[in-house]
Amino acid sequence: MNFDKINSWAKINLSLNVIKKLPNKHHRIESLITFVQLVDEIKIRQIMSKKNKISFTGKFSKGIGKNNTVYKLLNLLEQKNIIKNKKFEIIIKKNIPQKSGMGGGSMNAANLLKYFIKNRIAKISNKKAYELAYKIGSDVPLGLKKKNSILLKNNKIKRLTDSINLYVLIIKPSISCSTKKIYNSVKKYSKSVYTKNSKFYLKTNNLVKLVNDLEGIVFQKYPKIKNLNNFLLTLPKINFVRMTGSGSAIVAYFDSKKAANKAARIFKRKYKNYWYIVSKTI
Repeated sequence: MNFDKINSWAKINLSLNVIKKLPNKHHRIESLITFVQLVDEIKIRQIMSKKNKISFTGKFSKGIGKNNTVYKLLNLLEQKNIIKNKKFEIIIKKNIPQKSGMGGGSMNAANLLKYFIKNRIAKISNKKAYELAYKIGSDVPLGLKKKNSILLKNNKIKRLTDSINLYVLIIKPSISCSTKKIYNSVKKYSKSVYTKNSKFYLKTNNLVKLVNDLEGIVFQKYPKIKNLNNFLLTLPKINFVRMTGSGSAIVAYFDSKKAANKAARIFKRKYKNYWYIVSKTI
């Protein structure tokens, strides 16, 4: 059987507000999220085997453990008897850096779940799909639709119809941030800002004013990331710069591809060893 191919898109946080700490020591957040034209490439086919076969290739495949999001998804679907007597070979080329705040693993699970539903391998409702996605990871439900979205403080997701159309220079420093450690360092909490419908959320003049509450913690722990952020703010024709998720990737936003490419050339002269890519929001 030939492989089917799936694109698993990288997500970035345009904003991230930490609202409160929950009794289970997790945190309630709200976030404005978009996707960029950077994908992990997934190949999948059904096989005659007693076990699923999951493998990772590519530059960012090193160190992915056996208890990864794809394994968790397949295991959960089998436990719930949603997929019966079917096994799959899945090969994922990792183009999205790990521990970058771009949700690579979470988006892999989300896009595979979408594939199973679309191909009627998993015959479940949308509500059930979201319930399963949350069991795998808090970011996974965001990837069930490739739309600009707001993760609301009540953990619900509001999908937005407008596009952003900004070009981005995404940089992953040679530092990996532990999401757990970063969140455990949060001492101050924000008030909710996404309390009503607004058609201005995705306007650039509004995006400039937004924040990522985790930046201060990451910048204090890792001065090199703070220095990178400050350098990016000096680039010509920059709109704004923001860390995505709990880091360590930093994203610089521009109105044109030409400006983003020029910024990349300037960046590369100073930072020769950091991974980067010029891309575009959806």
